[in-house]
Amino acid sequence: MKSILTATAVSLFMLPAAGHAGGTVEVLHWWTSGGEAKAVGTLKEAFEKQGGTWEDSPIAGGGGDAAMTALRARVMAGNPPAAVQLKGPGIQEWADQGGLADVEDVAKAEKWDDVLPPSMAEIMKYQGKYVAAPVNVHRIDWMWVNPAVLAKVGAEVPKTWDEFNAVADKLKAAGITPLAHGGQPWQDATVFETIVLSEGADFYRKALIELDEEALTGETMVKVFDQLRKLRGYVDPGFSGRDWNLATAMVMNGEAGFQIMGDWAKGEFLAAGKEPGKDFICAPTPGNGFSFNTDSFAFFKVSGDDRIEGQKVLASLIMSPEFQETFNLAKGSIPARTDIKLDKFDSCALKSFEDMTAAVKNNTFVPSMAHEMAVPRTVRGEFLDVVTNFFNSDMSSADAAKAMGEAVKRAQ
Repeated sequence: MKSILTATAVSLFMLPAAGHAGGTVEVLHWWTSGGEAKAVGTLKEAFEKQGGTWEDSPIAGGGGDAAMTALRARVMAGNPPAAVQLKGPGIQEWADQGGLADVEDVAKAEKWDDVLPPSMAEIMKYQGKYVAAPVNVHRIDWMWVNPAVLAKVGAEVPKTWDEFNAVADKLKAAGITPLAHGGQPWQDATVFETIVLSEGADFYRKALIELDEEALTGETMVKVFDQLRKLRGYVDPGFSGRDWNLATAMVMNGEAGFQIMGDWAKGEFLAAGKEPGKDFICAPTPGNGFSFNTDSFAFFKVSGDDRIEGQKVLASLIMSPEFQETFNLAKGSIPARTDIKLDKFDSCALKSFEDMTAAVKNNTFVPSMAHEMAVPRTVRGEFLDVVTNFFNSDMSSADAAKAMGEAVKRAQ
């Protein structure tokens, strides 16, 4: 890979520089539909207002697998983009291969360390220097609740899994689907990791970040799978293959009481004209942690003053308070910066920011496994296979916990 990257640098050195203010930046991303396309459009518009030239390279394909395939091909051809939508361990993997350029001069001048949660900042760095910039924070451990549905059975929003199970039993007895869910591996894993987190941030870290065998295979993990089995009994028969937004619609339309999903689900409610706190409720899943997913852009090694300048302008722009506000209002997430005024944000975003601040202080702010922030893709893929197999079979909780440990060994 290092020889490929050396060839890349040589080939790019021969490219002519545009030589204009703001520089030129080619951005590879997978935000190609709906609110995501609108959100990346705000970044493009802001960059062009700086006098730069934006070269858009969108790759359709949802979670980014197609984009990563395209990126590898570009690198091998000696023509990497200047900025690529990457997150979590993917940033470190490309940096290990010598592919990323640092923007430490920008980060130091603008004091990024002072405004980012430390655990997030470390994800953006390689050997102590920033090689990526975060645009947002998505909270994963959310419950989306239809209060009118709960009122039908005289229930309130649960705060523990025992309370959740009790409410779900009431809904089921009343002929209402308790949990709207889409049977796709990443959705199964989203629900799973919220249960892991409810056992404490320390346990979550040991199991889903440090890959500690005892945590993965022990009694606490068996307990996690026991609760996941309970939740499996609360979904409707048509869940298999359902897209997440269709599950959100079930809650919105009163067909189901709950959905466990990241805060992009909020966009579906808002787009339908629903009001938070009235038509729907956002509440953390049981526990006291905060599981996050951060969209970010990593900067690849390019040559030519114009393109290097473009990277620096883009890095500064991504981290600017003005852009962080505009982007996150469009995306439904909250700013990565902790010093942004939230006057324009809704009550769910305010709750998310309040809880994030507390979680950072209490050391319960953890990266999402299901959403590629915590472990390499190979390990994540093995974990998703175990969770989905459990969700769709009669596998015992003990066997599932054992399989989690075996999954790590297969991936390594």
